[in-house]
Amino acid sequence: MAFDKKLLDIVACPVCKGKLEYDKTAQQLVCKADKLAYPITEGIPVLLENRAVPLSENA
Repeated sequence: MAFDKKLLDIVACPVCKGKLEYDKTAQQLVCKADKLAYPITEGIPVLLENRAVPLSENA
């Protein structure tokens, strides 16, 4: 199941409430402010702080 990019208009980072960006290759939503990535499972973003993955310094 593909992620519906229209959701980006209504979802926000659960930590800072900031804008999220879609990373299609990694299938995750990225918060650049907090340097966190949230997984997308079966087309559904998992926006739980405890499931977030820290981004590397290169990202």
